[in-house]
Amino acid sequence: MGGSSLRLFNRERSVHQILGGGAVADVILWRKSNVTVGILVATLAAWVVFEKSGYTLLSLVSNVLLLLFIILFLWAKAAATLGRPAPPLPYLQLSEDFVNEAAAFVRSRVNTLLAVSHDISLGKDPVLFVKVAAWLWLVSSVGDWADFLTLGYTSLVFILTVPALYEKYEDLIDKYAVMTLEKLRRLYARLDVFLSKIHNWVVEKRKLE
Repeated sequence: MGGSSLRLFNRERSVHQILGGGAVADVILWRKSNVTVGILVATLAAWVVFEKSGYTLLSLVSNVLLLLFIILFLWAKAAATLGRPAPPLPYLQLSEDFVNEAAAFVRSRVNTLLAVSHDISLGKDPVLFVKVAAWLWLVSSVGDWADFLTLGYTSLVFILTVPALYEKYEDLIDKYAVMTLEKLRRLYARLDVFLSKIHNWVVEKRKLE
């Protein structure tokens, strides 16, 4: 890491530490370049297969599972006929604790989403409304020019390239990123004041009515 005093988000840890510091971080930052290249090549091949063959993810998974079940079924029947051992399949079962934890996690997130949606719909938080509207517009715009498969592949390429490039040029990137964020903070502060004035005006108008 370079000696620049400007660090994005005032971070003190390295990029490798932020990514977990383990094998996944090594792959993302090209510390294990053969694995990273293998992942990129494999995902590119999968993307080409899906795009050119006309297969969808659902149809491919269904066909693979169908083939797997046929092979295991014939293997089990042949093993029983020839007196051979059955296929070595583990007995898989979800525990009650795991299901309860997953349900509690989903319930918490859904309730938070519903509470936020309620506040936005009633006009209680104009700033949050602007943020949500901007994100939904961004998602809609991305969905117009990329399908889910292409978006997934592009996201993987982004993950396996941008952090590595950032680590290599982090001093230069941090310098200009901090300057840009400071300008955005000033712009956001002005927007916050403007939206607060509108909110106060609406509240006063309702009181007069």
